[in-house]
Amino acid sequence: MQQDFKKYYNPEDFREQGHKLVDHLADYLHACLDLEDFPVLPWKDPEEQYQYWKEYFEDDKVKNPEHFYTDVLKQSIHVHHPRYIGHQVVPPLPQAALTELLEAFSNNSMAVYEMGPAATAIERVLIEWMALQFGWGKESGGFITSGGSLGNLTALLTARQNHPKAKLPSEKLAMMLSSESHYSNDRAGKIMGLSPENIMFLPVKKHRILVDKLPSLLKQADSEGKSVFALTANACSTSTGIYDPLDEIAAFCKENNIWMHVDAAHGGPAIFSKKYRYLLQGIERADSIVIDFHKMMLTPALTTAVLFKDGKTPYKTFQQQAAYLLSREKEWFDIAKRSIECTKKPMALKVFMMIKTYGKELFKEYIEYTYDLAREFADMIKNNKNFELATEPESNIVCFRLIDQGKCDDKLNSLNSKLREQIVRSGKFYIVQTDIGGKIYLRITIMNPFTNKKSLLLLLAVLQDASEVSLK
Repeated sequence: MQQDFKKYYNPEDFREQGHKLVDHLADYLHACLDLEDFPVLPWKDPEEQYQYWKEYFEDDKVKNPEHFYTDVLKQSIHVHHPRYIGHQVVPPLPQAALTELLEAFSNNSMAVYEMGPAATAIERVLIEWMALQFGWGKESGGFITSGGSLGNLTALLTARQNHPKAKLPSEKLAMMLSSESHYSNDRAGKIMGLSPENIMFLPVKKHRILVDKLPSLLKQADSEGKSVFALTANACSTSTGIYDPLDEIAAFCKENNIWMHVDAAHGGPAIFSKKYRYLLQGIERADSIVIDFHKMMLTPALTTAVLFKDGKTPYKTFQQQAAYLLSREKEWFDIAKRSIECTKKPMALKVFMMIKTYGKELFKEYIEYTYDLAREFADMIKNNKNFELATEPESNIVCFRLIDQGKCDDKLNSLNSKLREQIVRSGKFYIVQTDIGGKIYLRITIMNPFTNKKSLLLLLAVLQDASEVSLK
């Protein structure tokens, strides 16, 4: 019997619900920015949260979409809140979110050109523009993928496949990465079948790779029968926000025929700022770069560019037979021929639309505001005898801790961890923590352009008050 599916696709119902949802989100944004009795994270223990949604799912009487939207927002963390200064998650711009609705509803999967004609062409325009920012020419290329982890894996797979000794068994191949690299780089090595001892974690000083140690480490690897095919540098590191010396690393890689990959997922957009571009000096010499639009380019997750200095290199890595889908030619417009993903969202649309709507200066302004404010906060820490910095910030990430004279590191670690948990559960701020050399530091990442100096002064006051209670 023919089913009437039109009732599920009713245009007027869609219009009505869409208008209501946008109104609801606009009210939510207003509440976030006003800060009136509005916690950053309305804390519930995981089991309590699970039970709530399990009962919700099993309640057949609850069918109103508005009720669902309200509840999800009410019980979620609020990244648009100016006191959200925790993980590296950006508050998306409204225009980007609206364009993501278009992405989702059009559902162009982009494996081959026919399944996403406009999106494929738009993505190429965006990739060419990004490559130009990093000083690359027309021979470069790349694509958009779903997150930095997948981006790093894509780049490192390509590095291995294009290495002169690519056919060596996995136990003979090795790669180098900073001991402060994001864990996705280590994970990529394991996915590729490298043994743990062939994933070489490089020594650092002040959170940067010690370049002068590289020749001896490479010589040792050679003596052990290891062939190093890639080195991953940070721009910047996830934990501390510090940039590696890219120019010096590039010189080492070129001299030794090693693929240089730069994990610029967080700090790559500094390229848009004349003030902070110096942090990326030498990045134009890299073979591949990963950059997350959803970190420092105000875009919803997940939206990541994987860029290659030689745009032909990924074809060698990902060329497979699929007669129903792919020809054997290397056309740029069939993206599945050079990426891990086959079904791929048209992610470039929202970035393209943001640039057309707000202009290219947006990213420069955002980078300089957040990086400048991090330096202001570091000065506040240095001028407050109750706190200390882990390191001078280079990006919008600041690591610091509350100190108490006479207390050992173990007690300070416990104190700072407890303070962080107390602040987060109260909903007053959202901050995180990290371990640096066995010491627990509180860590903030200034992602919200509405976070200001007043917000950060209040954070220090709240932490100080909470610590006085804890010490009693």
